[in-house]
Amino acid sequence: MRDRNLIVAGLVAFLALLTFPVWYNRAAGTTSRPPELKLPAREKQCVAPVSYMRNSHMQLLIRWREEAVRQDVRTFTAADGRTYRISLTGTCLNCHSKPDFCDRCHNYAAVKPACWDCHLDPGQIQKARGTEYAHR
Repeated sequence: MRDRNLIVAGLVAFLALLTFPVWYNRAAGTTSRPPELKLPAREKQCVAPVSYMRNSHMQLLIRWREEAVRQDVRTFTAADGRTYRISLTGTCLNCHSKPDFCDRCHNYAAVKPACWDCHLDPGQIQKARGTEYAHR
């Protein structure tokens, strides 16, 4: 019975350490809400349902890459029967803005996808063309 106070103090300290991130974020006024994304104005429907794209868009893009590069399949038929060209820059970035859509989520999730190692978004292409002509 003499150890009762030590046990209670240990449990309180453990719970305080366990819940520290919650209390710290509440005191700092930060939230864990995902970033607000700028959704496309032109299109009302994506190539796949939003719930799938939120969780599994990378699997779709990897499958597209494999089909386009290794099997020479260049079209994708969605569940609703619509067909799309398999292209990150030609299909996805026609609707979505890399800085306002892709980068916001990737920065929030702290991920660095390898897509941009090979692909350029249309904004980068315009910048590259502008500097190319400026040097002439």
